[in-house]
Amino acid sequence: MKKLLMSGLVLMSLGLVLAGCSSKSASGKDNLKVGILQVVQHGSLDEGRQGFKAGLKQELKAHHKSTKVTYHYLNAQGDQANLNTMSQQLVRQKNDLLVGIATPAAQALAKKTTTTPTLVTAVTDLKAAGLVKSNNKPQTNVSGTSDLTPVGLQLKLLASMAKGKQPLGIMYNSSEENSVLQVNLAKAYAKKHHLNLKIVSATSTNDVTSVLAGLTGKVSGLYLPTDNLMASAMKTIGQKAKVAKLPVVTGSIEMAEDGGTATYGINYYDLGKQTGKMAYDVLVNHKQPKNMAVEQSQKLHLYVNKANTKAIGMQTSQIKEP
Repeated sequence: MKKLLMSGLVLMSLGLVLAGCSSKSASGKDNLKVGILQVVQHGSLDEGRQGFKAGLKQELKAHHKSTKVTYHYLNAQGDQANLNTMSQQLVRQKNDLLVGIATPAAQALAKKTTTTPTLVTAVTDLKAAGLVKSNNKPQTNVSGTSDLTPVGLQLKLLASMAKGKQPLGIMYNSSEENSVLQVNLAKAYAKKHHLNLKIVSATSTNDVTSVLAGLTGKVSGLYLPTDNLMASAMKTIGQKAKVAKLPVVTGSIEMAEDGGTATYGINYYDLGKQTGKMAYDVLVNHKQPKNMAVEQSQKLHLYVNKANTKAIGMQTSQIKEP
């Protein structure tokens, strides 16, 4: 009888231990640390960060309710020196996961550690940025989500909205690798579909106004890729474009909300949520970024800025999905 009683107590104790463990992450931690480095503050990247946190929270809530996440968030405000010191700081904190938002932040983190699991978002081409060896199989400590937009379809949308027969304008920052890639895709699409382009570059916020002024009256519409500088200057661009009655198609929905006319593209909040779900697999399911294929946005949306459309003399009903 005594032996049976002791056996029952042991089984009960074991059950309690197992029950306690079942609510923990696979890492064995109830408290996880995630370091986030963002290159600059603007709508698209901010939405990506919030989406990431929401995606990870959603997965944890569904499966590991007791696991808590502490975030260490740093924003470099577009300064390369800040990126260097902040990435080093996040690595030294020994976070369980690092997150780089936009290409410069992702590259800064990758230079500081080859061992800490790292996910990135709002990076157009991880392989071209030197973050992975292959987008299908990274083979480094980095993976994440690409914000590569349907450049061809966005140009097609702009062409349908263009006023007159002048070239379509493209303005971008030539020092951003992701922007150069998108402009090259735009050139290829334009060549195939016999579209004339007038391409100009601005490399600072101060340049944007003067470069845009140089385009006024010379283009029938303006295309802006998912470019951090352009995104930061969207309100200014939007005001100038309204005065010139110029339709503006942007690389992202957030940019269109901030001053564009329309876009057919990605939502950075949704993209961030995808990245958050990948983070759950790394933190809880012990997946390694080196074996996780880079993901692209699972959703594309037609977005029309009704106020800006009206301001340039167009009807929202004129703008159709390309």
